[in-house]
Amino acid sequence: MSDRLLPTTVVGSYPQPDWLVDRALLKTMVPRVRVHELWRVPEAYLAEAQDDATLLAIRDMERAGIDIITDGEMRRESYSNRFATALDGIDNDNPAVITNRAGRSVSVPRVVGKVRRKAPVEVSDMAFLRKNTSRKAKITLPGPFTMAQQAKNEFYKDADEMVMDFAVAVNEEAHDLQAAGADVIQIDDPWLRNDPDAAKRIAVPALNRALAGLKVPTIVHLCFGYAAVVHTEKPAGYSFLPQLAGSAADQISIEAAQPKLDLGILKDFSDKTIVLGVIDLADPEAETPAKVAERIRAALKYIDARRLVPAPDCGMKYLTRELAFAKLKALSEGAAIVRNELG
Repeated sequence: MSDRLLPTTVVGSYPQPDWLVDRALLKTMVPRVRVHELWRVPEAYLAEAQDDATLLAIRDMERAGIDIITDGEMRRESYSNRFATALDGIDNDNPAVITNRAGRSVSVPRVVGKVRRKAPVEVSDMAFLRKNTSRKAKITLPGPFTMAQQAKNEFYKDADEMVMDFAVAVNEEAHDLQAAGADVIQIDDPWLRNDPDAAKRIAVPALNRALAGLKVPTIVHLCFGYAAVVHTEKPAGYSFLPQLAGSAADQISIEAAQPKLDLGILKDFSDKTIVLGVIDLADPEAETPAKVAERIRAALKYIDARRLVPAPDCGMKYLTRELAFAKLKALSEGAAIVRNELG
């Protein structure tokens, strides 16, 4: 992690350029299966275009003053589907259609065999990021519980066994990402709140397996969904959060600004660093640095500044690039205000 007090970071994604993806199509979904028609660039030039977009994201985060940056997830259709669909045991040609809790039909991967990692998926992404910035670099992976929730099991008799196989695949990838230069590794597991009973049974063991043996700081990220996609009022508390206090993750990343989370819960995490959402991604205007500073001060009533990392609520994928940059600049400047107050 950064050595400075109140280091700022992003959760993962940054807006992809209009010349790279069909943003009108993107706004209609959070893909679980591959959606090749999302890309505007022909296959022969796609990797080069994604590299160029990644450089734009890196430079924007640097210019905004963010301390711990990512690659912006420019090569991903969603935070989870690129890794999940690259694994053995997944039928990508014949996805299943399920009805989600909102009553919408969603295409999801079918698990038809033992889930295994057959080759690196994000390692070249991490190497590119490391090559192109001198700042602390973080990379994200989808969590094992979330990937299992986003798939249809047609192979395992025991769903928990499937979750643990996803965890093994994540762990293998994470070790290679660490070797490729990752300073921080984040596991995105927002679906921990989707099935609290299953989460209480298997989520922490799966998370611990996914993080086993890593030497760099690790994070687990929870949220209530992208603001651009989830239009209902978000709850002021998590159904699955206290259980993570005993997990192997060094840090817990939570959405707090938009749902106006009761920050008193931070007292329950005395040995964890908290990556706290202080940027509301549903707000169509950029926060002022003063508003960001106010949100940080509110958290400091419950947690020591040495264990607080200010961040956006969630990934910024669905924002315009102009708004995302303005919000990140406010994040950086707001953290600096409080940092100076603390001396």
